[in-house]
Amino acid sequence: MHDTFLEYVLDDLLRKELDITQCTFVLPSKRSGTFLKKHIASRLEKNIFSPDVVSIQEFIGNLSDLNQASNIDLLLLLFKVYKESQIEDSDDFSSFINWGQTLLQDFNEIDGYLIPATDILNYLSAIKEINHWSASKEKSELVENYLQLWKNLETIYNNFYEALLEQKRGYQGLIQREAVKSLENGVYQNTQSNPIIFIGFNALNAAESNIIQHYLEQGNSHIYWDIDSYFLNDPIHDAGLFVRDYQYNWPYYKHGHKIETQNNFLHDKNITITGVPKSMSQTKYVGQLLEEIGEKEHIDLTKTALVLADETLLNPMLNAVPRNIPEVNITMGMPLNKTVLYSFFVNFLELHLNVSERGWFYKRVLEYISNPYTLTLSTESQGTFAQRLSNDIKEGNLLYINAEALSKYPKAQELLSVIFPEDTLTPIEWINNCLLLIERLKIIYQEEKNALELEYLYRFYALYNQLKQYLDKVDFMGELKSIKNLFKQLANMETLDFIGQPLTGFQIMGMLESRNLDFETVIITSVNEGILPSGKSNNSFIPFDVKRDYGLPTYKEKDAIYVYHFYRLIQRAKNVYITYNTEPDVLEGGEKSRLITQLLTDKNLEEHITHTIATPKISIDPKPLIQIEKDGQFMEDLRTFAQNGFSPTSLTNYIRNPIDFYTRNILKINDLEEVEENIAANTFGTIIHDSLEQLYTPLINHVLTEEHIKSIKNQVPEIVQHQFTQYLSGVDISKGKFLLVYNVILKYLHNFLEDELQQLKRHEIKILALEERYEELITVPGLDFPIKLKGTLDRVDEFDGTLRIIDYKTGKVEAKNVKVTDWETLITDYDKSKAFQLLCYAYLYSKKHGKSDVQAGIISFKHLSKGLLPFSEDKDTRIHADTLATFENYLFQLIREICNAAVPLTEKID
Repeated sequence: MHDTFLEYVLDDLLRKELDITQCTFVLPSKRSGTFLKKHIASRLEKNIFSPDVVSIQEFIGNLSDLNQASNIDLLLLLFKVYKESQIEDSDDFSSFINWGQTLLQDFNEIDGYLIPATDILNYLSAIKEINHWSASKEKSELVENYLQLWKNLETIYNNFYEALLEQKRGYQGLIQREAVKSLENGVYQNTQSNPIIFIGFNALNAAESNIIQHYLEQGNSHIYWDIDSYFLNDPIHDAGLFVRDYQYNWPYYKHGHKIETQNNFLHDKNITITGVPKSMSQTKYVGQLLEEIGEKEHIDLTKTALVLADETLLNPMLNAVPRNIPEVNITMGMPLNKTVLYSFFVNFLELHLNVSERGWFYKRVLEYISNPYTLTLSTESQGTFAQRLSNDIKEGNLLYINAEALSKYPKAQELLSVIFPEDTLTPIEWINNCLLLIERLKIIYQEEKNALELEYLYRFYALYNQLKQYLDKVDFMGELKSIKNLFKQLANMETLDFIGQPLTGFQIMGMLESRNLDFETVIITSVNEGILPSGKSNNSFIPFDVKRDYGLPTYKEKDAIYVYHFYRLIQRAKNVYITYNTEPDVLEGGEKSRLITQLLTDKNLEEHITHTIATPKISIDPKPLIQIEKDGQFMEDLRTFAQNGFSPTSLTNYIRNPIDFYTRNILKINDLEEVEENIAANTFGTIIHDSLEQLYTPLINHVLTEEHIKSIKNQVPEIVQHQFTQYLSGVDISKGKFLLVYNVILKYLHNFLEDELQQLKRHEIKILALEERYEELITVPGLDFPIKLKGTLDRVDEFDGTLRIIDYKTGKVEAKNVKVTDWETLITDYDKSKAFQLLCYAYLYSKKHGKSDVQAGIISFKHLSKGLLPFSEDKDTRIHADTLATFENYLFQLIREICNAAVPLTEKID
């Protein structure tokens, strides 16, 4: 048994007495070529020039006279050809890029599989014609435009093909088709005297298959398949799907040659399969696993690989690698669109795509200024504008930020002119502003000597210069939105490459990077359906049955590729660790992969497999209720608070949860200030309260008449507008959500005044006071300091001679909330907080005016039809002297409890 497949190939070539220094080696990737050179070097006794070691792509490229074009260049050229095809109502570039990439992939497959384009594209056009969704015989303009693209597809393909040949460039499939033509025409016939050794291929398209067969039939070339007899001889095992097909169909094998298989899969190995909840937990689990592996003497870390089936886990995985692993080599790039710097530039782009005449929308501004890179730019010398702007937006409720709002930060004007320029940005100006921001960040990170951040900046600097070059070539990107998709596409394709030593240390790689490489210890993560194998994907315009008929790969063949890679990885490994996500509540990746099920049900592997579910160690301790002792400082703060005054709200805060009372009333920690894009309940209530105060103030000490009410009804819209300006200065009530809120408030006030008119037909109402503030010093027995009780009464009136204290509520209030049957609940049950507040108001009124026979109630704007909901005790809706005396006892009891240093504040749980 050989340690690795590549060593087996070299040993077999020596056995065949071939001079490996004279061979040309063709492999699936450059990376496997690097490892092959390492093995060749270890076998040499003297220095030589390295034999040719090339990837299949380079090899085929040398057979044609064409260079590989970049993806974006191809898309730009395809768009140009599409535009020239005279399709009416054709898409602009930003729409085209969404489907152009798929069309390019289809063209690539058609060429790579040597399918006559005319046949398949006309077939596709006919299918679309049959499938169009118009029920009538006459096609609508929409359907006609839709079908026009499919009818023109062959022309677009031919023109695109010709344009690329003229430029001596191409995409992979086109280069392969041209290479096959060259071989068929005898252009490269017998020019290759050196033996060509094809190593480790699996899924070949028709062009690659034809080219390899051509050289094999020349007689001096050899091919080595990295396939185990266990898979090849099993007629239904997907890992051997492609190689079985070549064995049966290639003339080379029909004429006596045989496929030499390996026999490693059933050799002794330990396979540990572990289910871990959530993707992030897998990285933690693997980190722990690596720590254990690093301590085992019999495991060589240089022969260990971690394969990430889900490559988005690279970043968290790097943070989980333990310190006892000295060298880590990453052989996969990190796409630029997975970096935080990418979000910084995307936020900057979104900021300008959402600018209007009124300014920049606050959400986009907050998103942008809270980005770590904006905070880095917002230095002391810039007056830390990011934090200040964020606070100003929330405090001023600014929905739109304009030049006037930005003028408050004089120190940062130079930087703000780059981020918030006066005029609408063109794509080239946006790029230039991004380059200016990169320059500023570069200065900061150079001072900090932060190499990784500087590398990120450099990659984006290169990307923007690339974008600039593309903009110079084209004339269809005049607007900023047209560059958005192009920028996203570029950032998706460009990677931040990690430079390391591929031949040393512990390896972290993606599935495709593992081709032809063998490791003693392999860890494979995210082995879930939808990730490995990836399952169905619809990134093609060619339907499944058409692909099958023409021999194009479907999702079934694509799945088989990953099945092969998976089994090939564990084929020679001695220790295999496989993890999967046990939680199927994710968009991609459901239950454990069929590959795991296949391993678990394989009778030949039973004794080698351990299957476990990893669960985090959780110690369940009952969470103790928060208790705060009333130390000297607390009592001091409480005295100060008592002197300023207890309000009914602060007392009901204590009833609800003493900890709330401590944080809100003693420590003065309020809820987070946020911009009200939808109006907050307290602001809604405040606008109604203050509008009613403004409307009724001229009528204090007057008996109300119908004329009074009709007169103030006309003032409602103007007064409500004034209140909006006061409390929500940044909003526009002429449109959108705030127009709806404005109309709801008008409706509430209109209904209230209508109800008042109906009352006046049968009753006499006299307004005595509005929003009047009451304060009373009270002596609570047992306390050595006076207590102030304070409150604001929304309205006091006389209703047919009965004194009424009225509290307005815009929220939901029910009769049970203002009714007391058991007095103890008044200071223990928060549901009775409305009753407690009404009694407080009646108590304060009685103390000031000496009147105790009153009625106190709530008018709920949500239930105006119910009228006044009065406080009641055993169906008595009047508050008498004895009612207030009972209330006073309970009020004193509550205040004594709050002020008792021996009674700690204890959390209440709902």
